[in-house]
Amino acid sequence: MSVDGLPEKFDVIVHPAPELRGELRAQPSKNYTTRYLLAAALAEGESRVVGVATSEDAGAMLRCLGDWGAGVELVGGDAVIRGFGASPRAGVTLNPGNAGAVARFLMGVAALTTGTAFVTDYPDSLGRRPQGDLLEALSRLGARVQSRDGMFPVSISGPVRGGVVEVSAERSSQYASALMFLGPLLPDGLELRLTGEIKSHAPLRQTLDTLAAFGVRASASEDLSRISIPGGQAFRAGRVLVPGDYPGSAAILAGAVTRPGEVRLSNLREHDLQGEREAVAVLSEMGADIVRDGDVLTVRGGRPLHGVVRDGDGFTDAVQALTAAAALAGGTTTWENVYTLRLKECDRISDTRRELERLGLTVGETQDSLTVTGTSALAGGVTADGHGDHRMIMLLTILGLSAAAPIRITGAHHIRKSYPLFFRHLEELGARFEYPEATRA
Repeated sequence: MSVDGLPEKFDVIVHPAPELRGELRAQPSKNYTTRYLLAAALAEGESRVVGVATSEDAGAMLRCLGDWGAGVELVGGDAVIRGFGASPRAGVTLNPGNAGAVARFLMGVAALTTGTAFVTDYPDSLGRRPQGDLLEALSRLGARVQSRDGMFPVSISGPVRGGVVEVSAERSSQYASALMFLGPLLPDGLELRLTGEIKSHAPLRQTLDTLAAFGVRASASEDLSRISIPGGQAFRAGRVLVPGDYPGSAAILAGAVTRPGEVRLSNLREHDLQGEREAVAVLSEMGADIVRDGDVLTVRGGRPLHGVVRDGDGFTDAVQALTAAAALAGGTTTWENVYTLRLKECDRISDTRRELERLGLTVGETQDSLTVTGTSALAGGVTADGHGDHRMIMLLTILGLSAAAPIRITGAHHIRKSYPLFFRHLEELGARFEYPEATRA
């Protein structure tokens, strides 16, 4: 059994929920946890990361940092890290599982080493995700790189000195973040030039915020296309507090606004760099009754919702959750500028369209947009494919709470990638689930 007390692999049967009512504390941020853990390992000395996420991604980062030579100890809900500074072990094979951001951050830092290899036991998910833009940037810096056409398995060897380097930001901001963790430890630092249309500015700002929290100096242009990191710096060990997680909380909020009842969700800072904080504003624009008091959001659910048209690039990890609200709203919702959703654990545009059509909804897509026409009468009574994607599972679960008949979601254990207690938290609010044996890996 894992932290959620559920079987290793399971499907979930989601029963209709008459209402959702109660109080929850938002789980710790996955994105900040992985960044803080890596920065702590890059510092010499002992750091304490307070309130770490319990997701598979956080576990993957902890496992890889330990393999690389960091001291890793979990104390209560905190992680105590004894860092290896600028000297991770050479000749190590790291397996980040299915954690894409973890893999990319570590690949950037691997240029400090010789002979670091990266493998994954998720060849059909992470193994198919593109890494070429980052690997090309490392090669231009002088690293020796081998890969399978820009995908896993990968091997990286340094050393590199730094300097000016371009990296594409068209597919993901994670490539630039990876180089930002590397830059301060290089003799010549890094002058990053981000090319193409920059996707997901918010995670880049989270990385800059993380560097500052660990004493690293960096500067960036207003549009983040130019990032300057002086070399010869050291990450400073210390104590950092992980904020609450907006991407996962967006799903809880979507469930709360679409069912009658009242839900209070705490530990969500008002002034936060997570782009998915915008989910609160989007739901409010759709007609939801959400009131903020400090870091507590109170949702009075069951109000009629209406469709919106939004550029979703700034809150991509909340798009699936917000799509659940859109599917239960009047009118039509369109998420524009969300091409990067196609490059996640599954194709979150085409696969979402197929699953929603299976549920009887009218859905359209373009290369970089998703359009959903809502319904007030979701029948349910079907088996939906979770596609091994935690965000897809959240979307389908929220819809199941409002369906007329139960919905079965395959491979629901993949929720653990980002939100292991998702089902347990919804149960605390009154939802009811069954957890039969998984019908897919």
